[in-house]
Amino acid sequence: MNSSIREIRFARPEDREPVLAFCKNTWSWGDYVEYQWDDWLHNPNGRLFVATINGQQAGIVYMRMLTTYDAWLQGLRVDPQFRRQGLAEALNNAALLEAMQRGATYVRLLIDSNNTPSIRVAERMKMRKIAGFSLITVTSQLNPVRASQERIQLATLTDLDEIIDYLNVSNIFPLAGGLYYVGWAAYPITAELLKSKIDAQQVYLLRRWDRLDGLAIAEVRTERQGPQLSIGYIDGTAIEPISLLAYNLRRQLPDLHVDSIRAYVPDILLLREALTGVEYEWDGNFFYTYERGLA
Repeated sequence: MNSSIREIRFARPEDREPVLAFCKNTWSWGDYVEYQWDDWLHNPNGRLFVATINGQQAGIVYMRMLTTYDAWLQGLRVDPQFRRQGLAEALNNAALLEAMQRGATYVRLLIDSNNTPSIRVAERMKMRKIAGFSLITVTSQLNPVRASQERIQLATLTDLDEIIDYLNVSNIFPLAGGLYYVGWAAYPITAELLKSKIDAQQVYLLRRWDRLDGLAIAEVRTERQGPQLSIGYIDGTAIEPISLLAYNLRRQLPDLHVDSIRAYVPDILLLREALTGVEYEWDGNFFYTYERGLA
């Protein structure tokens, strides 16, 4: 008879080293948990959970509120010696309950497309796949023989209604789940988000023939690799305007004092071809976004 005592509780400072010990081989290079631990432990907008078996740290998951109504799950880890005991689901259920208690009506998470066990866990949680993306990168070094092409411009608040009208009829917007990605998290693109990004000068427009032909939302981020321009949403009426946007964003890098771009590109062939056609590089990996309504 199994007499193990299982507990799901809030994380404590003394959990750090035991948790990092079973996270160190998550990927070939290690794990990002050690870089996020202090923020996860103390962020008032989030909650870090620890699972224990007979008092031994055996798993973790982190939940944070991205907006008033949108929760985000990440960092689900289970010590290999304690897998297949239902800890992943128990941790996720605790995180879901915390999200609901904080007023969330939606919860989302990311999963590597090759991570079959995590996909099964998400599906058992009644989550559904709503979008996917690939990471595509590029440096500021431009091909000197390429023509300058049309220039992009920063959006202003007077453009807000036109941007919303554009997204409402976009073919890309629904396929992207209506989401903006930054820092490995997905935010719903709402009028409120658009206004904040316009105010921050992070919405770029491409106009041709007196109409809006494409747009991108991008911001400078300081990652472990250093500062980068992060493109979290890109859209266009065809492959050419998307390529022009991507190319012109590379032209912005010297003025932004960064030398590389990381683009979260929806799992749409047209978008990947538009970016790789202007020398962006894709490593072939995909990530899926899962969602569950909590109302």
